[in-house]
Amino acid sequence: MSQASEDIPRVEATYQWLRLHPFEVDSAAAALAALAMLFIALVGGPVTISWLPTIVMVGALAWRRRRPLRSALAVAAAGFVVMLSAESMYLLVATLAVFCSLYAVTAYGPRWAGWTGAVIAWLAGGVTMSFQGIISGGADTPFALTFTATVLFGIWALGRMRRLRLRDEARLEERARLLESEAEQQAQLAATAERARIAREMHDVVAHSLSVTISQADGGRYAAQHNPEAAITALETISATGRQALADMRALLGVLRDDSTQQLTPQPDTEAIKDLVDQVRGSGLTVTLEVLGEPVVLPAGPGLAAYRIVQESLTNVLKHAGPSAEARVRLMWLSEALEIRVEDDGRGAAATPATPGSQGLIGMRERATLYGGQLEAGPRQGGGFGVRAYLPYRQNS
Repeated sequence: MSQASEDIPRVEATYQWLRLHPFEVDSAAAALAALAMLFIALVGGPVTISWLPTIVMVGALAWRRRRPLRSALAVAAAGFVVMLSAESMYLLVATLAVFCSLYAVTAYGPRWAGWTGAVIAWLAGGVTMSFQGIISGGADTPFALTFTATVLFGIWALGRMRRLRLRDEARLEERARLLESEAEQQAQLAATAERARIAREMHDVVAHSLSVTISQADGGRYAAQHNPEAAITALETISATGRQALADMRALLGVLRDDSTQQLTPQPDTEAIKDLVDQVRGSGLTVTLEVLGEPVVLPAGPGLAAYRIVQESLTNVLKHAGPSAEARVRLMWLSEALEIRVEDDGRGAAATPATPGSQGLIGMRERATLYGGQLEAGPRQGGGFGVRAYLPYRQNS
């Protein structure tokens, strides 16, 4: 790496320090100017009374960015005293101090202060040039007045441009801050939505798997005394259900890991509903599947929502409908939406009520609403319980 490349970070660091410490920079510059004036005064001749107000003007510039209005007032007051002395050396220093003060109060002070300072500087400059012209008796007074007015106007214009630039920088910083805050809020909302999604997924997987496992375990326990083969079948179903639940949980929790090489299995969709019905049927529940219309390939989100709604509905049948209940799953592929009906002839309104905090029906309704659909669930007339979900193929914009 070259020496020039190594010096770049140092230069940037120095610039950032100077930018973040304006008062220290201005104080150092004012101190150096005061020392230079003292040296010139001592070498050039005796120190006169005009030296003190000139030092005040130079010292007041140390606050030109921190307290621009007070600094400008101090410079103006001390400059008036120097102007009365009419000593050329001090007038030159005072003029430079007035230029710096006019720029600072225009750039960093209140808006009215910049205009007021410009008017006062022009008037003071005009009076000073006219007074010097009278004393010297020269004919260059109009030129001097024009030159002074032009310089003052240029300095005021530079201060105005600096003020506008600072305003734009402040707006950009505020916009960046708002964007950062909005990004943090969006991240929090996304995290909350992701936690809710994971909670729904875990509820669906665990509730369904445990319901099937418990149903099979109860059936196998009673069948073991009279039909050992049925008990073996129940144990095989429990084993398969447990493995599937474990795989689903691993895939679900694996999404939380930051591992780009992780291989994720596809989420179930409407095509997996047939296997789901077969699995539930294998647990001992009499369930039929009816498909009407031409199936439509749904996006991953609505397809998973349809699968989970059927899964949760059948899980509720296993848990609440009773031992002799029968269920029917109907998928109706309409022209604009998929209509899902899961009905049973179990206990219906007489079923055991859901425990407080249950997420089953709430989760199904949230899934349907998320993709522009709706869901209705409740006891059926004549007995049993029914769930009806409506999932449009295209979400409402």
